[in-house]
Amino acid sequence: MYDVIIIGGGITGSSIAYEFSKYNLKVAMVEASNDVGASTTKANSGIVHAGYDPKPGTLMAKLNVEGSKMYKELAPKFNVHYSNIGSLVIGKKSDEDKILELYNRGLENGVSDMSILRGEEIFKLEPNLNKDITIALLAKSAAVVSPWEMCLAFSENAVRNGVELFLSFKVTNVTKVNDYFTVESKDKVLKTKFVINCAGVYADEIYNMVLKDQKGFKIVPVKGDYYLLDKEEGKLVNHIIFQTPSSLGKGVLVSKTCHGNLIVGPNAKEIMDKEDVGVDQESLDYIKKMAKNTLENINYRNNIRNFAGLRAKILDYDDFLIGDSLVSGFINFAGIKSPGLSAAPAFGPYAKRILMFLGLPFELNNKFKITPLPKFFKDMTKEEIDSKIKENELYGRIICRCETVSEGEIVDSLKRPIPALSIDAIKRRCNAGMGRCQGGFCGPKILEIMTRELNLEPKDILQDKEGTNIVLDYTKGGIHHEGI
Repeated sequence: MYDVIIIGGGITGSSIAYEFSKYNLKVAMVEASNDVGASTTKANSGIVHAGYDPKPGTLMAKLNVEGSKMYKELAPKFNVHYSNIGSLVIGKKSDEDKILELYNRGLENGVSDMSILRGEEIFKLEPNLNKDITIALLAKSAAVVSPWEMCLAFSENAVRNGVELFLSFKVTNVTKVNDYFTVESKDKVLKTKFVINCAGVYADEIYNMVLKDQKGFKIVPVKGDYYLLDKEEGKLVNHIIFQTPSSLGKGVLVSKTCHGNLIVGPNAKEIMDKEDVGVDQESLDYIKKMAKNTLENINYRNNIRNFAGLRAKILDYDDFLIGDSLVSGFINFAGIKSPGLSAAPAFGPYAKRILMFLGLPFELNNKFKITPLPKFFKDMTKEEIDSKIKENELYGRIICRCETVSEGEIVDSLKRPIPALSIDAIKRRCNAGMGRCQGGFCGPKILEIMTRELNLEPKDILQDKEGTNIVLDYTKGGIHHEGI
């Protein structure tokens, strides 16, 4: 019997698992995919918002501001890529009232280090902006972060400190039986005193399982497409650049990422299919058109990848839906759309307060310890590189040339507390395949390393989730390779 089962291994569930691992609790986290952070967490803007946008008095506002502050302490401890570059909300003369409203909202929400800029003040910070811009809100506390690294840091530390992780665990039923719950997959049944529902776009379906005949909420996925451009384009801006928000959201942003690329997007399109992360030309054309209101000189020939992600919007509800539910002991963390990533570090402490109120004791785990993520080879000093190669000669062999990723890092990714089970999972752990060629050079080499280290056949290696096998079958002549 578990004290708590967390359904969903994205950044929301992982943050809660990390917080609960500080205490003597029996906790499990179940995830439908074959890796943590493999859905919404891996496909978003990577922005830590300052907190001026959410409506004052909402959970969004409270947790955004709390979470944003927590990143500054947690990211260095975890060795997660994070850069406090600040943000600008830009506008023309007609947008002045809206931008002043955001400034006042920020003050009410407790956001510090904000200021209103006009004219040349703006272009001193961002000389490449569209010359029609006349006003901007500067928020110095905004930042960029690697969402999948943060999720991995939360979840790996949770596992190291006693949380049990079940991957490829697609929940088929949740039932309350007297004073406990059963959480079922196709081949397992787990029992727990409390359930925390962090299932993203599927949170409504998970909730309906336990509700039975009662009425719950409905989630409508909102798809956002993106351009990710080469690091050469990342030099165009110094801050996160937002356009004046509208009823559709924060609009198309242009920002340097924490790895130095330029990201442009997203749009916002309500869809029906919760698995539809395909990119379409109409959306990309729209993003290009809107981005011209920010920068007119983006060279899209330097685009290296397009992708799309889904946001979990609750129908007719414009806040995070967090708390105990109609079925006592079943806790929802639902509708975690933007600024969900920004708020994520605050989710764990908030979940703790909910369960303490419901009677779950939290006794400190005296063995709790934070272990940072491994340092990227390209971030090491010369002395650290020399030492690492002496320790393991595989670190002296570069496999991903674009991002300077060594064979040692790739092999270590297969042996982490939550081991990589696909080529994309390796990418999220050490950045191999994240650069200009997007795995065109290193992908086949990584496949061979995986077959060697995991004792698998090439046709067993996945690009990402189950069913994405890279090699479907062998050619008529059979298979021959000499390994690397």
